Amino acid sequence: MTQSRTPQQIPVVVLAGFLGSGKTTLLNHLLHRSGGSRIGAIVNDFGSIEIDAMAVAGALGDSTVSLGNGCLCCAVDASELDVYLERLARPSAGIDVIVIEASGLAEPGELVRMVLASEHPGIVYGGLVEVVDAAEFDETRARHPEIDRHLALADLVVVNKLDRTPDADRVLGLVRSLTDRAAVVPATYGRIDPELLFDCRPSEERVGQLSFDDLHRQDGGDSHDGHDGHDAHSDHVDHVDHLHTAYDSLSFVSEVPLDPRRLMPFLDSRPEGLYRIKGYVDFGPHDPANRYAVHAVGRFLRFYPEPWGPAEERRTQLVLIGSGIDTAALAKELGACENDAPHADERGMWGVLRYVQDPEEQTGEEAVEEA
Repeated sequence: MTQSRTPQQIPVVVLAGFLGSGKTTLLNHLLHRSGGSRIGAIVNDFGSIEIDAMAVAGALGDSTVSLGNGCLCCAVDASELDVYLERLARPSAGIDVIVIEASGLAEPGELVRMVLASEHPGIVYGGLVEVVDAAEFDETRARHPEIDRHLALADLVVVNKLDRTPDADRVLGLVRSLTDRAAVVPATYGRIDPELLFDCRPSEERVGQLSFDDLHRQDGGDSHDGHDGHDAHSDHVDHVDHLHTAYDSLSFVSEVPLDPRRLMPFLDSRPEGLYRIKGYVDFGPHDPANRYAVHAVGRFLRFYPEPWGPAEERRTQLVLIGSGIDTAALAKELGACENDAPHADERGMWGVLRYVQDPEEQTGEEAVEEA
């Protein structure tokens, strides 16, 4: 358990949906609202993104354009995906998140498998986002029955154009019935909060998409209640209503190590609507040399052991983001995972180690099967 994680892994988000659902509008929204994060966008139709008055410079010959707002777009065929992931993930590009906008007729499952099969150590799967047109949803299902299968694969579903349908609640309920525990968020004009997909406050210490810049900004100081084992103010819950969509966020901090035998059932039974989990876990005596970075998006889960710094304060720091999740119940469940026993169960880490990837041994095909 001495393996250390790549200093930064860039999340790769697959953005899918049938023609007219609003994928490009959503991507344009992300490009304009990135909050300082650099987005690498891989799109099937280069001309489909309207950049408005931005200054564009770069070499068109290799289908790569550097944009004035710090984003990078590539016009790419699916067969070239690995080549462009390699290009965007190089450290000199300074990319924070990669968004693949699939063609309206693309098979999203194939793109997800390609991302999961990539052996590039600098990227990590960031989830499948399916965009649906609420106003045309019934007609789209009639023309493209495969949309039910796409929704079942999705990690996040954006129900777009809700302002154009008179029965929004019915459509939302129908979409939710077709998903497999995915978070479902309503939207108009593709306006979802970028924090659902990536961190808009880049910092040096982060796990893929999330930073912990303000994780410890707690009201009321650092008082400790002395009973439940973690800071009385550490379960910070935010409900954000931004740009016509809402998500719930829970920040959990604990000074007491978590018991891996208790944490794994919590992670394996993540509730409907819980889209992302990011952070660091202290397993205490189960592995005193390492903290474990955790990356969960939808049903995808991975742990990355990292050596503790010599003067680093040992604590668990987790951020959970979803739509319609019970943050109070989740905080209580995480608190129940604490265990300050001084000795470790020798088999206690087995559940965690199932989700630790050895890049030298696991092939891309095995990664797909595991996911």
